[in-house]
Amino acid sequence: MTTPLLKASMIQYQRLQPFSAISFDLDDTLYNNLPYVLHASDELFSLINQTYPATTAWGADQWQQLKHQLFIHHPELVHDTTAARYAMLRQGLLHFGYSEVEASKGAQDGMACFTHHRSNFTVDNNVLQVLERLSQRYQLIGITNGNVDSQRIGLDKVMKFVLHPGHGVKMKPAADMFSLACRQLDIKPAALLHVGDHPLSDIAGAKMAGCQTVWLNPCMQQRHKKAQPVLPHIEINHLDLLLGLL
Repeated sequence: MTTPLLKASMIQYQRLQPFSAISFDLDDTLYNNLPYVLHASDELFSLINQTYPATTAWGADQWQQLKHQLFIHHPELVHDTTAARYAMLRQGLLHFGYSEVEASKGAQDGMACFTHHRSNFTVDNNVLQVLERLSQRYQLIGITNGNVDSQRIGLDKVMKFVLHPGHGVKMKPAADMFSLACRQLDIKPAALLHVGDHPLSDIAGAKMAGCQTVWLNPCMQQRHKKAQPVLPHIEINHLDLLLGLL
């Protein structure tokens, strides 16, 4: 039994002021991210287990525990998903008695495998068409906490650039990437409209940075009544409703 599609819905909580650029969260805003990450992780650990058999003693929970231990000693890794995964793999291989050379090579090979599969898709044509139409009037950019290769998935055709955390730049909801985006676009924060699916990372983060916001809430969940710290300017359940801004 299929779930019926919801009617297109837009709710305005605050009046939008003039803006000249739109930033988009990527994962779970422009595509369903979970299947790609799960597949990439499966391929990664299949490679690690095959090449370094001792690691078969661990499951996903043990690897996650190791990653969180690394966060305690190296808090900067919290804001760099690529560096965190590399450090987890290297430290795990060392834990199982592999040499420094083996651990480093295993981590590098594992990351190459993960990176390939993590971005091995293309954004849906309907989404790209919406972005293309918006790009004719507004500057479009990406602001993501993830590490997807925006060029491989087709976003380089419609976005000027995509910002990722790491190397001293903190993840959303920190203001770092919003502020950096505005500097690179040479606009004030209020001239940037941010579109994202996450109430805290995207909506609260962007508003605290002084930007305007659109919450993409496909299922029209009532998260804003309980979990959302601030209301967005606009809430929509279909991305193509953004075309109304034209």
